[in-house]
Amino acid sequence: METELALSSPPSLLSRRLALIRVREGGVGPEQLRWIATDPEIFEAFYRQHVEGIQGFVARRVGEPEHAADLTAEIFVAAIGAAHRYRPARGTPKAWLYGIARTVVAADRRQLARQQTREERFGAGAMLDENDAAEIEARIEAAATLRQLYEAMDRLPETERAILELVAIDELSLTEAAAAAGVRPVTARVRLHRARRKLRAELEAASTEPTIDQGSQP
Repeated sequence: METELALSSPPSLLSRRLALIRVREGGVGPEQLRWIATDPEIFEAFYRQHVEGIQGFVARRVGEPEHAADLTAEIFVAAIGAAHRYRPARGTPKAWLYGIARTVVAADRRQLARQQTREERFGAGAMLDENDAAEIEARIEAAATLRQLYEAMDRLPETERAILELVAIDELSLTEAAAAAGVRPVTARVRLHRARRKLRAELEAASTEPTIDQGSQP
Protein backbone atom coordinates (compact mmCIF):
# COMPACT_ATOMS: atom_id res chain seq x y z
CA MET A 1 0.00 0.00 0.00
CA GLU A 2 2.81 2.41 0.87
CA THR A 3 4.47 1.75 -2.47
CA GLU A 4 1.24 2.44 -4.36
CA LEU A 5 0.66 5.68 -2.47
CA ALA A 6 4.20 6.80 -3.15
CA LEU A 7 3.89 6.11 -6.84
CA SER A 8 0.57 7.95 -6.97
CA SER A 9 2.19 11.13 -5.66
CA PRO A 10 4.22 13.44 -7.91
CA PRO A 11 7.85 12.25 -7.89
CA SER A 12 10.43 14.34 -6.09
CA LEU A 13 13.38 15.68 -8.05
CA LEU A 14 15.67 13.02 -6.59
CA SER A 15 13.25 10.14 -7.19
CA ARG A 16 12.66 11.37 -10.74
CA ARG A 17 16.39 11.43 -11.43
CA LEU A 18 16.78 7.94 -10.03
CA ALA A 19 13.83 6.74 -12.09
CA LEU A 20 15.31 8.23 -15.28
CA ILE A 21 18.62 6.49 -14.58
CA ARG A 22 16.85 3.15 -14.20
CA VAL A 23 14.77 3.80 -17.32
CA ARG A 24 17.81 4.67 -19.42
CA GLU A 25 19.63 1.58 -18.21
CA GLY A 26 16.90 -1.01 -18.39
CA GLY A 27 13.71 0.51 -19.80
CA VAL A 28 10.48 1.43 -18.03
CA GLY A 29 9.81 -1.17 -15.38
CA PRO A 30 6.89 -1.76 -13.03
CA GLU A 31 8.16 0.87 -10.59
CA GLN A 32 8.23 3.65 -13.18
CA LEU A 33 5.24 2.80 -15.37
CA ARG A 34 2.72 4.99 -13.59
CA TRP A 35 4.88 8.02 -14.30
CA ILE A 36 4.35 7.77 -18.07
CA ALA A 37 1.19 9.82 -17.53
CA THR A 38 3.02 12.71 -15.88
CA ASP A 39 6.65 12.58 -17.03
CA PRO A 40 7.28 13.17 -20.77
CA GLU A 41 10.78 11.68 -20.68
CA ILE A 42 9.63 8.47 -19.05
CA PHE A 43 6.72 8.22 -21.49
CA GLU A 44 9.08 8.75 -24.44
CA ALA A 45 11.31 5.96 -23.15
CA PHE A 46 8.27 3.71 -22.70
CA TYR A 47 7.05 4.56 -26.21
CA ARG A 48 10.41 3.85 -27.82
CA GLN A 49 10.70 0.63 -25.86
CA HIS A 50 7.40 -0.80 -27.10
CA VAL A 51 6.27 1.04 -30.24
CA GLU A 52 7.83 -1.40 -32.71
CA GLY A 53 6.16 -4.38 -31.07
CA ILE A 54 2.79 -2.64 -30.86
CA GLN A 55 3.03 -1.53 -34.49
CA GLY A 56 3.59 -5.15 -35.48
CA PHE A 57 0.73 -6.32 -33.27
CA VAL A 58 -1.68 -3.87 -34.92
CA ALA A 59 -0.36 -4.31 -38.47
CA ARG A 60 -0.97 -8.06 -38.30
CA ARG A 61 -4.61 -7.40 -37.45
CA VAL A 62 -5.41 -4.29 -39.49
CA GLY A 63 -4.98 -4.16 -43.26
CA GLU A 64 -4.67 -0.40 -43.87
CA PRO A 65 -1.34 1.23 -42.84
CA GLU A 66 -2.92 4.59 -41.97
CA HIS A 67 -5.58 2.96 -39.82
CA ALA A 68 -2.93 0.81 -38.14
CA ALA A 69 -0.94 3.94 -37.31
CA ASP A 70 -4.05 5.58 -35.81
CA LEU A 71 -4.74 2.52 -33.67
CA THR A 72 -1.12 2.41 -32.49
CA ALA A 73 -1.39 6.01 -31.33
CA GLU A 74 -4.74 5.25 -29.68
CA ILE A 75 -3.17 2.39 -27.75
CA PHE A 76 -0.49 4.60 -26.24
CA VAL A 77 -3.02 7.32 -25.43
CA ALA A 78 -5.10 4.68 -23.66
CA ALA A 79 -1.99 3.55 -21.79
CA ILE A 80 -1.43 7.07 -20.50
CA GLY A 81 -5.02 7.23 -19.29
CA ALA A 82 -4.80 3.84 -17.57
CA ALA A 83 -1.31 4.19 -16.10
CA HIS A 84 -2.60 5.11 -12.63
CA ARG A 85 -4.48 1.78 -12.48
CA TYR A 86 -1.46 -0.38 -13.25
CA ARG A 87 -0.59 -2.95 -10.58
CA PRO A 88 2.74 -4.83 -10.90
CA ALA A 89 1.20 -7.98 -9.41
CA ARG A 90 -1.05 -8.33 -12.46
CA GLY A 91 1.78 -8.59 -14.99
CA THR A 92 4.76 -6.86 -16.58
CA PRO A 93 4.41 -3.47 -18.29
CA LYS A 94 4.71 -5.26 -21.63
CA ALA A 95 1.86 -7.66 -20.84
CA TRP A 96 -0.23 -4.76 -19.50
CA LEU A 97 0.33 -2.76 -22.70
CA TYR A 98 -0.57 -5.70 -24.93
CA GLY A 99 -3.74 -6.14 -22.90
CA ILE A 100 -4.66 -2.56 -23.76
CA ALA A 101 -3.76 -3.20 -27.40
CA ARG A 102 -6.09 -6.20 -27.51
CA THR A 103 -8.92 -4.11 -26.08
CA VAL A 104 -8.41 -1.27 -28.57
CA VAL A 105 -8.16 -3.57 -31.59
CA ALA A 106 -11.15 -5.62 -30.46
CA ALA A 107 -13.25 -2.47 -30.12
CA ASP A 108 -12.19 -1.42 -33.60
CA ARG A 109 -13.08 -4.82 -35.02
CA ARG A 110 -16.56 -4.57 -33.59
CA GLN A 111 -17.11 -1.41 -35.62
CA LEU A 112 -16.18 -3.05 -38.91
CA ALA A 113 -18.08 -5.73 -40.76
CA ARG A 114 -15.78 -8.71 -41.33
CA GLN A 115 -17.22 -9.40 -44.75
CA GLN A 116 -16.67 -5.82 -45.87
CA THR A 117 -13.06 -5.96 -44.73
CA ARG A 118 -12.43 -9.14 -46.71
CA GLU A 119 -14.06 -7.72 -49.82
CA GLU A 120 -11.91 -4.60 -49.65
CA ARG A 121 -8.75 -6.64 -49.15
CA PHE A 122 -9.32 -9.01 -52.06
CA GLY A 123 -11.43 -6.76 -54.30
CA ALA A 124 -8.44 -5.84 -56.42
CA GLY A 125 -8.68 -9.26 -58.08
CA ALA A 126 -11.66 -8.08 -60.11
CA MET A 127 -9.42 -5.51 -61.84
CA LEU A 128 -7.01 -8.12 -63.24
CA ASP A 129 -7.28 -9.50 -66.76
CA GLU A 130 -6.17 -13.02 -67.68
CA ASN A 131 -2.60 -12.01 -68.50
CA ASP A 132 -2.18 -10.22 -65.19
CA ALA A 133 -3.61 -13.18 -63.34
CA ALA A 134 -1.18 -15.55 -65.07
CA GLU A 135 1.78 -13.41 -64.06
CA ILE A 136 0.90 -13.51 -60.37
CA GLU A 137 -0.25 -17.14 -60.25
CA ALA A 138 3.01 -18.24 -58.66
CA ARG A 139 2.59 -15.63 -55.95
CA ILE A 140 -0.94 -16.79 -55.21
CA GLU A 141 0.20 -20.38 -54.89
CA ALA A 142 3.04 -19.37 -52.59
CA ALA A 143 0.60 -17.50 -50.36
CA ALA A 144 -1.95 -20.32 -50.25
CA THR A 145 -0.53 -21.96 -47.14
CA LEU A 146 -0.37 -18.66 -45.27
CA ARG A 147 -3.93 -17.85 -46.26
CA GLN A 148 -5.08 -21.28 -45.09
CA LEU A 149 -3.30 -20.66 -41.81
CA TYR A 150 -5.11 -17.40 -41.14
CA GLU A 151 -8.43 -18.84 -42.26
CA ALA A 152 -7.93 -21.74 -39.87
CA MET A 153 -7.04 -19.31 -37.08
CA ASP A 154 -10.25 -17.38 -37.78
CA ARG A 155 -12.22 -20.55 -37.07
CA LEU A 156 -10.68 -20.97 -33.62
CA PRO A 157 -12.61 -19.73 -30.59
CA GLU A 158 -11.62 -16.16 -29.73
CA THR A 159 -10.19 -17.17 -26.33
CA GLU A 160 -7.86 -19.75 -27.91
CA ARG A 161 -6.91 -17.64 -30.94
CA ALA A 162 -5.94 -14.69 -28.72
CA ILE A 163 -3.41 -16.75 -26.74
CA LEU A 164 -2.03 -18.36 -29.90
CA GLU A 165 -1.52 -14.98 -31.60
CA LEU A 166 0.14 -13.43 -28.55
CA VAL A 167 2.59 -16.32 -28.18
CA ALA A 168 3.24 -17.43 -31.77
CA ILE A 169 2.93 -14.12 -33.62
CA ASP A 170 3.63 -11.36 -31.09
CA GLU A 171 6.30 -13.44 -29.31
CA LEU A 172 5.07 -12.87 -25.78
CA SER A 173 5.94 -15.43 -23.15
CA LEU A 174 3.11 -17.62 -21.94
CA THR A 175 3.02 -15.68 -18.67
CA GLU A 176 2.86 -12.35 -20.49
CA ALA A 177 0.19 -13.64 -22.87
CA ALA A 178 -1.88 -14.82 -19.92
CA ALA A 179 -1.62 -11.41 -18.27
CA ALA A 180 -2.50 -9.64 -21.52
CA ALA A 181 -5.57 -11.85 -21.95
CA GLY A 182 -6.55 -11.54 -18.30
CA VAL A 183 -6.33 -15.25 -17.47
CA ARG A 184 -4.14 -17.47 -15.29
CA PRO A 185 -0.99 -18.97 -16.86
CA VAL A 186 -2.38 -22.50 -16.49
CA THR A 187 -5.52 -21.45 -18.37
CA ALA A 188 -3.41 -19.85 -21.09
CA ARG A 189 -1.34 -23.02 -21.40
CA VAL A 190 -4.46 -25.16 -21.89
CA ARG A 191 -5.87 -22.74 -24.48
CA LEU A 192 -2.57 -22.62 -26.35
CA HIS A 193 -2.41 -26.42 -26.48
CA ARG A 194 -5.97 -26.64 -27.76
CA ALA A 195 -5.40 -23.93 -30.35
CA ARG A 196 -2.26 -25.59 -31.73
CA ARG A 197 -3.96 -28.99 -31.85
CA LYS A 198 -7.00 -27.64 -33.71
CA LEU A 199 -4.86 -25.57 -36.06
CA ARG A 200 -2.69 -28.56 -36.91
CA ALA A 201 -5.78 -30.65 -37.63
CA GLU A 202 -7.25 -27.89 -39.85
CA LEU A 203 -4.06 -27.59 -41.90
CA GLU A 204 -3.65 -31.36 -42.25
CA ALA A 205 -7.23 -31.65 -43.46
CA ALA A 206 -6.71 -28.82 -45.96
CA SER A 207 -3.52 -30.39 -47.31
CA THR A 208 -5.32 -33.64 -48.11
CA GLU A 209 -8.19 -32.01 -49.99
CA PRO A 210 -7.90 -32.44 -53.82
CA THR A 211 -7.53 -29.29 -55.88
CA ILE A 212 -10.31 -28.27 -58.24
CA ASP A 213 -8.42 -29.37 -61.37
CA GLN A 214 -6.88 -32.52 -59.89
CA GLY A 215 -7.65 -35.50 -62.06
CA SER A 216 -9.74 -33.48 -64.51
CA GLN A 217 -7.14 -33.27 -67.28
CA PRO A 218 -7.39 -35.85 -70.09
